[in-house]
Amino acid sequence: MDEFRLVEKLMGSAFELIIVDSDKIRAEQFLQEGRNEIKRLENLLTEFAQSSFTSLLNENAGIKPVQVDLEVYQLIQRCMNLSKLTQGAFDITVGPLKKLYNFKNEDFVFPEKNTVKKNLALTGFQHISLLDDHKIFLKKKGMHISFAAVGKGYAADKVKALWLKKGVQNGVINASGDLTVIGKKSEEQPWQIGIANPDAASEVLCFLPVENASVATSGDYEQYFMQNGKRYSHNIDPRTGKPVSGIKSVTVISPGAELCDALATAVYVMGFETGLHFINQLPQTHCLIISDKNEVFHSRNLTFKYAEK
Repeated sequence: MDEFRLVEKLMGSAFELIIVDSDKIRAEQFLQEGRNEIKRLENLLTEFAQSSFTSLLNENAGIKPVQVDLEVYQLIQRCMNLSKLTQGAFDITVGPLKKLYNFKNEDFVFPEKNTVKKNLALTGFQHISLLDDHKIFLKKKGMHISFAAVGKGYAADKVKALWLKKGVQNGVINASGDLTVIGKKSEEQPWQIGIANPDAASEVLCFLPVENASVATSGDYEQYFMQNGKRYSHNIDPRTGKPVSGIKSVTVISPGAELCDALATAVYVMGFETGLHFINQLPQTHCLIISDKNEVFHSRNLTFKYAEK
């Protein structure tokens, strides 16, 4: 059996598709089909093309409902359910708050309280209306939704479903380090997923053995700033409008990539105590958290091993 790969920038991220197979022609066909599926979803969900449903919804916020494809409607519905489940820690309407912060600016200045308050009023999943006939209405003018926290995961799930239908038994969808695996690396061993050291992204802190599951990490590796000795992440708490502190990275493992993506963001916002308690209530879902003091916390029953130094 050989490994066949396709590497391409899709959805603004570096995607690597891997298939383990004995037939080169078949494997390369599956890789192309996976790439085409990601491209199709990028066209539906991107914020950077006027023709996408995301752009149409944002342009018509506070003006009129927009009819979307059934899969986009269902994706928004699932995102809203996750917002309810996480009590607002995950929210696709966080866009207006993200515009207030520049995390690559060393001379960081917090935005004015009034500005945060004004943009906070444009945020909140409760301002999305799901209407009949696959119509969605963003109730407030100036609202801005984004699938940045779930789009790659959704695409990975769709490629996995496509490949399983075609009979693929071993493969990986790697979306900039967020991984979805099918089967094992070989008959003897599962895929080993390395979790990066938040202070040195090229170093592996620990390994997770993963089989038929997804892994997503939310980390502030490069996008953070320090103020008065306190480290703030690029992740924004949609409930307060403020950047999150206390955590360097969150890794979530579960059967679905979309869920992993969303939960990694949500747990980051919740903080390690609330986040771990929350993850421990969910079936087949695990997480590993690295605090800003480099302490490692993990949910019950998570199997992992530290990398040898």
